[in-house]
Amino acid sequence: MPQKASSPPRVARAPRGPIEGRRDRERIRTVVVPDHDDLALRLADRIVEIIARETAAKGRCVLGLATGSTPLGIYRELIRRHQAGEVDFSRVVTFNLDEYYPMPSDSPHSYRRYMWENLFAHVNIRPEHVHIPDGGVPRETLGEHCAAYERAIVEAGGIDFQMLGIGKSGHIGFNEPGSSPDERTRLVTLDTVTRKDASADFFGEDNVPREAITMGIATILEARDIALIATGEHKAEIVARAVEGDVSQDVAATFLQRHANATAYLDLAAAAELTRIKTPWVLGPVDWTPELTERAVVWLAERTGKAILKLTERDYTEHHLSPLLAKHGAAGPINGAIFNSLRDKIRGRRKLPTRKSVLVFSPHPDDDVISMGGLLRKLWENENAIVVAYMTSGNIAVFDHDVRRHLDFVERAAPTLGLERAAAQRVRGEVEASFERKAPGDVDLPAVQELKRVIRESEAVAALESVGLPPTAARFLNLPFYRTGQVRKLPIGPEDIAIVRALLVETRPDLVFVAGDLSDPHGTHRMCRAAVAGALDQYDVAPPEVWLYRGAWQEWPLTEADVLVPLSQDELRAKILAIFKHQSQKDTAPFPGGHDDREFWQRVEARNLETAARADRLGLPEYFAMEAYRILTPKEAER
Repeated sequence: MPQKASSPPRVARAPRGPIEGRRDRERIRTVVVPDHDDLALRLADRIVEIIARETAAKGRCVLGLATGSTPLGIYRELIRRHQAGEVDFSRVVTFNLDEYYPMPSDSPHSYRRYMWENLFAHVNIRPEHVHIPDGGVPRETLGEHCAAYERAIVEAGGIDFQMLGIGKSGHIGFNEPGSSPDERTRLVTLDTVTRKDASADFFGEDNVPREAITMGIATILEARDIALIATGEHKAEIVARAVEGDVSQDVAATFLQRHANATAYLDLAAAAELTRIKTPWVLGPVDWTPELTERAVVWLAERTGKAILKLTERDYTEHHLSPLLAKHGAAGPINGAIFNSLRDKIRGRRKLPTRKSVLVFSPHPDDDVISMGGLLRKLWENENAIVVAYMTSGNIAVFDHDVRRHLDFVERAAPTLGLERAAAQRVRGEVEASFERKAPGDVDLPAVQELKRVIRESEAVAALESVGLPPTAARFLNLPFYRTGQVRKLPIGPEDIAIVRALLVETRPDLVFVAGDLSDPHGTHRMCRAAVAGALDQYDVAPPEVWLYRGAWQEWPLTEADVLVPLSQDELRAKILAIFKHQSQKDTAPFPGGHDDREFWQRVEARNLETAARADRLGLPEYFAMEAYRILTPKEAER
């Protein structure tokens, strides 16, 4: 079996939520919780309960399991509970949804390997009780293999609890658009959207298999209980389609609407496009908090195409907002209050912190300038003491050809630098030989991993200098959880938290910046944020103010942001030039994320320009561009 991952961290708290609201438009029972950790705890509770109930009733429990990034937190919590003696897997039988085809079982991309590394190797499940489609079956016997898989499910008594993820194409399992509700386990051709989503795992879309074996929708719908699980903003649009849209073969997940015991479990980010979360006032009475009032007024202004101060009573009454109008008596007071609230979020350099200790946590060596390159310069100009901590090496995101280019430079420059050219040639030969042997996704030689780390570090220092900061501002933490040499990482552990805490103790920051992106391809931003939260929880000095930035995949909407930092045309240009310093990520990045083919600097430029343009359309002061930030409350910062 593959090497076991380290034990998951202990989770002590109970899950928060669910977040309530009217469900008039939801055609699947839906549970919304604040974040992915709450989701993991709640699903683990449910699975432990089902295992206990079914094994007591009939001597076994049959689980249908999913792979991908979404279930990882659930599996880690199940491992923790097993180690604590809270759940017994000896009478659990499992059936996985799918597997790429062709796919050797020992490949780092294999779902068989994924399941053993992330769950089975850590619990007392019997190997003969584990069923996963075999990606190594010869093509001529695939039909019989799929039929045998179906028979095994029937012989086990059917699936008691089926866990599902959802792809951006709306697939469940690998049932892509066009799948019929009466299909069973079979070989399918993967949708272009699905292959693009998987491209980061395979170090390029060209390396993603074009086919997969999957349970059919008919098989899935025969499970007695189904949980559809989704996290992150990047899933919000397709989740809303699955939960609130019509049943359609274009979105396989909509067939879950026909199941009596299907439940969608969502974190708040994945639920963002549901009506009860996005525009609850159209469903009925709401509690008009200041935050909800701001969202409603901005929504109304954008829907009518008017500046906030030009909204009329008729606009309110024609768009489900009569109760808000009645609460304030007239449109003027509402308009004025929201306009002032939004305007007060805008902070030029004079309104930003001055002569403070500032600690910026950057998950990868480019997230700082991508997300807050404009603010970094302003904070430095305000005489703040700034440390930028690069939490991971980012070395897996360096192409082999970049290593070749740097080694060629070293070899050519060796005489000038007083180095032995033969030594450089020897290292270059070893590296080239390793590249010849390596398949996409294979772990690099330790020396290559170190070379790629150094490339990212040198780029980070150059980018800092480009926004005015000295090289001494950079700290490279190289957190252990990231040092696997492959896409999948270890859980955040005590050593990661200790390294972050030591930096907090050393710098004693007044202000801390943390990545708030939840849709990065492999969850590194989310894991880094967890490491910072864990360190702050152990930090026994006065807690710093915590600001969340975004930029690589999303931007904070005006209504969610607490601070809007205006940028001039020259300042935005300087920020883009700083991003250019990350040459290994230029032109084509190994892990761009999402379905956005633009380079990171192009996304940043568009988002910063649009934030300012959106503010201008609302009637706020006009600026060329803007960065947006959220400030966490002390309670939020502890999580």
